[in-house]
Amino acid sequence: MPLTARAAPLRPKDPAYVEAVRDLRRIPGVGPSIADDLWRLGVKEVAQLRSADPEALYGRFCSLVGGPVDRCLLYTFRCAVYYAETPEAQRDPELLKWWSWKD
Repeated sequence: MPLTARAAPLRPKDPAYVEAVRDLRRIPGVGPSIADDLWRLGVKEVAQLRSADPEALYGRFCSLVGGPVDRCLLYTFRCAVYYAETPEAQRDPELLKWWSWKD
């Protein structure tokens, strides 16, 4: 069964962490937990998601936590990459919803 709760080592007092989470939370569907997941993967700003492979990010995260994670995280990673790669004026509002990226 996929993991749904992730023991994420939040770093609320680290200024670099706080800034990264603030930037990553601009992405629709990314809250504190998923911003932390991205931080743990080495993603510190939205721009780093341009040309990223969502499936690779998901696979790396599953490896990091030692097992499968709910696929909703993959869908959110897909949405995040779309957000990072697409100019604001060209973003389709429907594609800014993580559930639009289901298999």
